[in-house]
Amino acid sequence: MISYDVTGFGEPLVRSERPTPVPTGDQVLVRIEAAGVCHSDLHIWHGEYDLGNGKKLSMADRGMKLPLTLGHEIAGEVVAMGPDAKGVEIGKRYVVFPWHGCGECKVCKRGDENLCLAGKSMGVYQNGGYADHVLVNHAYYLVDIGDMPAERAAPYACSGLTTYSAIKKISPQVFKDEKVVLFGAGGLGLMAILLMKAMGGAGVVVVEPDASKHAAALNAGADVVIDPKSADFIAQVKQAAGGAVWAIIDCVGSSQTVQQGIDMLTKGGHLVQIGLFGGHVDLPTPTHAIRAITYQGTYVGNLGDLRELIALVRDKKLSPVPTTCMHFSKAFSALVALEQGKAVGRLMLTPNEEAVA
Repeated sequence: MISYDVTGFGEPLVRSERPTPVPTGDQVLVRIEAAGVCHSDLHIWHGEYDLGNGKKLSMADRGMKLPLTLGHEIAGEVVAMGPDAKGVEIGKRYVVFPWHGCGECKVCKRGDENLCLAGKSMGVYQNGGYADHVLVNHAYYLVDIGDMPAERAAPYACSGLTTYSAIKKISPQVFKDEKVVLFGAGGLGLMAILLMKAMGGAGVVVVEPDASKHAAALNAGADVVIDPKSADFIAQVKQAAGGAVWAIIDCVGSSQTVQQGIDMLTKGGHLVQIGLFGGHVDLPTPTHAIRAITYQGTYVGNLGDLRELIALVRDKKLSPVPTTCMHFSKAFSALVALEQGKAVGRLMLTPNEEAVA
């Protein structure tokens, strides 16, 4: 099999060729038809997250080892199974749930493997999808996608799952009655817009500084897109949201966006942070309580959420996020394009030549 691996933090990916693994026990071998290039891949590639105030969170200190094949948005065909694997079929196509836990702790047994403290996420602590094949630890991590195109299905394993989980954290009544403010119209943001429309939300007000992404946000279903560089942008956001901001989903997660979001929340408002751009905020403790606001982080979602999401996509016939497909051999070019902000929607690695879907 061929993979494109991180062998040194921040260095170009290296093409590697090694024997295709043979599944044992409950394992399943998937021939990859599409693998997403996610913004978190950039942090993993660089080996760190920015914590603000000059501090960094080291991936090596958290147990990540090189060489590593990146990629946690994976869809493809089952081509081999271990003797104990059940519930999947050779020749059928699936999206892979990559957020594996230890499988033994209370958190995993509650179904929240994505929150396991001994997590073994694919593309982070074990090899992922920047390859032509991948070995999946257990058959139950596969979710049937039927005839859904792989390049459409793969992003649901992360950008779709993450935004779906974030939306579910908003009070259902607030979601029904109040427009949600969304920071960021990249791949995550566009997915969030599509899902909120499909889930019956009252509307979406998008905050996005990059004018090249405004049309994509409006096409996805945003009510309005506001440039945060405008002097009165917070007033514009509040007006567009109906006078008060009750719910925010932050797909950026920078010091600036989080602080701006907290500042614009109404009393009782709720900010859910998805993005991992990095930084630091200071929160005065008295006003946090007096305003009764909620500032909540969310980390992808669990396997049950992914199954619900795929069912929702099929039921609502959800439109795909704009997607650019590139050959696996261009994995490093895709990472660089994402880092430089040149991507609109999602970048997908596939066995086929470059195309736009």
